[in-house]
Amino acid sequence: MAIINEGLAELIKRGGLYQGLRGTSPREVLEAFIGALPPVPSVQADELLTALLEREALMSTGVGGGIALPHPRNPLAGSDSEQFVALAFLETPVDWNSLDGEKVDTLLLIVSCSAKQHLQTLSEITFFCRQKDFCRLLKDRAPLEDLLCFIREAEKNWK
Repeated sequence: MAIINEGLAELIKRGGLYQGLRGTSPREVLEAFIGALPPVPSVQADELLTALLEREALMSTGVGGGIALPHPRNPLAGSDSEQFVALAFLETPVDWNSLDGEKVDTLLLIVSCSAKQHLQTLSEITFFCRQKDFCRLLKDRAPLEDLLCFIREAEKNWK
């Protein structure tokens, strides 16, 4: 049975936090990011990279404020236990062709197992990216536990 509407905190906990990713272009950064991720049985690294680059070719996933949300257009994870959101802080900001023109220094990579979970996750991340306190945590490169605590507090109030 699939978990529907799995919370963002749990997805990030599963995906992890990656510090100091290097690259001078979105492609290089995504290659480094995928290379840092632990293997996901149903998702091949080259397949994920291709899907992410295809999505970026349609429109940049740079949402502004130094944040990008790379994600495949279609669910790739084979089960709910394989879906995740991985967070990365870049060593050097990269031009991501964001609408606000600001270089990206933070990525939230989304890999889902269903369209419904994917849309829920995107919606939740977009909500948090509009919260000054959350953006401050990202800019300060807060420890993973601080970020998860902030998200869990907000999620508690939604139920």
